[in-house]
Amino acid sequence: MSGIVSVPRACPTPVAIGLGVLDCGAPWVPWPSCARLRSPIREPSGQAERRPCHFSSTASVRSYSGWRRTCFRFGVANPIDAKKVKCRRRFLRFFPHGFSDERYLAWERDYKAEAHARWTAKLSGRRFAEFLAARQYDEVAVEALRIEARTNLLFSFEKMALRDAVRTASGARRFAEGLYAWLYGRGSVQARFDAWCEAIAELPRRQTRVLTWPVVTVFGFLAQPDRHIFLKPNVTRLAAVRYGFDFHYRSRPNWTTYAELLDLAALVRVDQRDLGPRDLIDAQSFLWVQGSEEYQGRSFQSLQTTRLTALQERAS
Repeated sequence: MSGIVSVPRACPTPVAIGLGVLDCGAPWVPWPSCARLRSPIREPSGQAERRPCHFSSTASVRSYSGWRRTCFRFGVANPIDAKKVKCRRRFLRFFPHGFSDERYLAWERDYKAEAHARWTAKLSGRRFAEFLAARQYDEVAVEALRIEARTNLLFSFEKMALRDAVRTASGARRFAEGLYAWLYGRGSVQARFDAWCEAIAELPRRQTRVLTWPVVTVFGFLAQPDRHIFLKPNVTRLAAVRYGFDFHYRSRPNWTTYAELLDLAALVRVDQRDLGPRDLIDAQSFLWVQGSEEYQGRSFQSLQTTRLTALQERAS
């Protein structure tokens, strides 16, 4: 779906917008496709120290009134159900100014945006193709892993498994060619994603398996955050539960699960558009706040996530 979506002024059924769906029961005005909601990456700012923080209840007021104003402005009858309101309040509790909040930029966005900027400089489509033409597969692997290493997206054992997998010439070549086809190749997104999963599955394995959701999705997220998103299983599954989204997760990477995550991200961008989301970095960060144990309670806690079953009990 491209450009502008127009529907009759009285629309009793849900309408697909980009990758998301809105329930319409009121007059409708054209709205750009979610897939086209793009804006430049914000210039990186200095990292701010993550300190315990407490906020007033004004964020919860804004979470409701801001949503109402947005729906009224665009003529959208988007249900403000209790689960979405609770998620919005959780996000605004930590970042009262939405996706432009200075604390949000320092804690969640800037380091991801910096990684994307480095990827664009080092592994753009043109430079990537030059590396492949020169058979410098190891250079591609080293650069990709170096860019990812400056983020905290992968666990240490996943980073080690990747390094071991591309240590050999055959592993580096399979990784480089598969990654180029995924990011810059031809064919449908589904076909390219499936081929990328197969390429990762065929990488040499020393101890830890390489074919995991974080490994499969991290490079697309860093290279093209306007198109691709990062999937951390436990956090994402809990975030979907809390947002009231029916997310059919399977542990082995597959297109159906990834496409549903893109749907969820697009829905978040539409629902929270008055907070100013720019791309899927913001959508992923919003979902992270919902599912990560770091953001449970009323203050930030630098902790690892726990099992989904334990966290789901808190969501009820």
